[in-house]
Amino acid sequence: MKHSIRIDWADLDLFGHVNNVAFFKYMQAARVSFCEHVGLTSLNEPSRAGFMVASSQCRFKKPLHYPGEITVLVKVDWIKNTSFQLSYQLFNQQGDLNAEGEDVLVVFDYAAKTKTTIPEAVREAMLAVNR
Repeated sequence: MKHSIRIDWADLDLFGHVNNVAFFKYMQAARVSFCEHVGLTSLNEPSRAGFMVASSQCRFKKPLHYPGEITVLVKVDWIKNTSFQLSYQLFNQQGDLNAEGEDVLVVFDYAAKTKTTIPEAVREAMLAVNR
């Protein structure tokens, strides 16, 4: 799944390149888009399964610069009973790989305040993204 993001001036640090924190913001935007696409809500709707981030990491390869747009490729690495892992590749407009990262997400029932089994429809939608 592809997610395009415009680099904002506010993402820059004192050295004139995109701050490392912004990379996590880009992965977050791709994560939320992915989860909404597969049927997990990010808005804590009590009638629908949601998610929580259990871990997040990023490996920085090359700096990003303003102005520009990046593309974040998202794929599912694995799916377990209540959790799954997403991996990300962040590319600049020239097609350079600028960063790679992963998130482990836990499917969460906000009404019961506990983790929950991944609904079958969500699992199928996740697998379809990788096809």
